[in-house]
Amino acid sequence: MHMRRVTVLIADDHGILRQGLRKMLELDDNLEIVGEAENGIQAIALAKRLRPNIVLMDIKMPLLDGLEATREVVKVLPDTKVLILSGHNEAEYVKRAAESNAAGYLLKQATIHELHRAIWQVQKGKKVFRTSISRRSNGPEPQPSRRPAPLLQKVVHLTSRELEVLRLIAQGKANKETAAELGIGIKTVEKHREHLMEKLNIHETAGLTRYAMVAGIIEGR
Repeated sequence: MHMRRVTVLIADDHGILRQGLRKMLELDDNLEIVGEAENGIQAIALAKRLRPNIVLMDIKMPLLDGLEATREVVKVLPDTKVLILSGHNEAEYVKRAAESNAAGYLLKQATIHELHRAIWQVQKGKKVFRTSISRRSNGPEPQPSRRPAPLLQKVVHLTSRELEVLRLIAQGKANKETAAELGIGIKTVEKHREHLMEKLNIHETAGLTRYAMVAGIIEGR
């Protein structure tokens, strides 16, 4: 007997983050991404139409913020759980998320493993409110070398130019070809490549290509 898939709606105004989340979550056969919203009003409309089990909701979005959208989704769809995925770790945001009847609050600096775990806990009816503040108060962090790389954070903090360079590198373009396509100098391309490797802690082209595929920047071959 097959486990019923958990359906997920992603609401965030950053397209690259939505694509990265989709790619990473779809690696779990038990999760199904049913839609993407880029603002709070669209999130409510899609939630009403698609009736997902889980909504991953950003806070800062155009037209209507994520907390207002959360209140509305929970009110009209009591069986849908909203997990806030935010870059803000201030206690005030966590408090307001709880008051909006969110089922959980997770920072975008979380690893994909932590996000998976939060989704399944929320789906089982548990409340999951985790921030770096609460983690620090519960004792020392695990050894950094043993922690998985924070993929979500990596996706968020690349500039649009770095993303363009990464896409072309992943497509097999040499520095000269990348420079010509973007209309910039070869030395500028080399600088962007250095920054990418430093930010992502990936130091070879094959690794950058794998990352671009997982993050949804290029299609997997």
